[in-house]
Amino acid sequence: MTTPSAATPSTAPGQSHGPAPAQAGAPGGRRGALGPVGLVLAGGISVQFGGALAVTLMPRAGALGVVTLRLLVAALVLMVVCRPRLRGHSRTDWGTVIAFGLAMAAMNGLFYQSVARIPLGPAVTLEVLGPLALSVLASRRAVNLVWAALALAGVFLLGGGGFSGLDPLGVAFALGAGAMWAAYIVFSARTGRRFPQADGLALAMAVAAVLFLPLGVLESGTKLLDPTTFALGAAVAVLSSVLPYTLELLALRRLPASAFAILMSLEPALAAAAGFLVLDQALAATEAAAIALVIAASMGAVRTQVGRRRNRKTAGGS
Repeated sequence: MTTPSAATPSTAPGQSHGPAPAQAGAPGGRRGALGPVGLVLAGGISVQFGGALAVTLMPRAGALGVVTLRLLVAALVLMVVCRPRLRGHSRTDWGTVIAFGLAMAAMNGLFYQSVARIPLGPAVTLEVLGPLALSVLASRRAVNLVWAALALAGVFLLGGGGFSGLDPLGVAFALGAGAMWAAYIVFSARTGRRFPQADGLALAMAVAAVLFLPLGVLESGTKLLDPTTFALGAAVAVLSSVLPYTLELLALRRLPASAFAILMSLEPALAAAAGFLVLDQALAATEAAAIALVIAASMGAVRTQVGRRRNRKTAGGS
């Protein structure tokens, strides 16, 4: 699971926000496409393998302890790198950052509670329904009923007609994480409009870390201070937050946002691969088909949004 950096608003599923991407027709855009695509895929792989590493760490620190370590280390790194200005912000600015941090903390907490109970691939597939629903609702086009139907078919397959093969509580946590991901996207956009560069993201990450720290201490206590546990938690933070943010930031300078969003829709497949390679979580044929349907729905919703924006630009220019 990746948490997008705040900059510009978007309703595309799983789309990160960052610097304005290069236009598709920019000089060297096609020739250099492989580079930014590789960066995005590397970021996605890093996120999902970080999630797999987090699952292996849970017996040592618990789900809440892992989230605490991830948020705490990521917040420290981002605060040092971004050095955000603390003065000169309005009460509304701080309210937006706090809401952003709350959404971030809830999204991570619910997601890790989910992967503690169900395999990584299905968890990410269910989670991505949140941004997908946000995209479908924001577009308000009839074609989005097709994408919604595909996603629902995927969920039906994933649950075996009733989620008898998955822990119901794990499913509920994954769906809750998806709802918080949608909220994250909304507040990420608002924060990006109020704070320069990644300052808002750094501050929100710090808020999330402070909010989650008591929960982590309550569940794990002094286990969080164990050098091995802390080192593994730091690795999760780097793989799941710091490294993906950096790679996505570089990619968005040369990659059209539409292409970026479509690549992000592949996250359930990357999660399934990480679950298989690291955690030995094999997928049944129906689960693989379910993930493929949700990916198709996400890509379709992204393309619909992109087409709508292009039509608006064309109409405005004629």
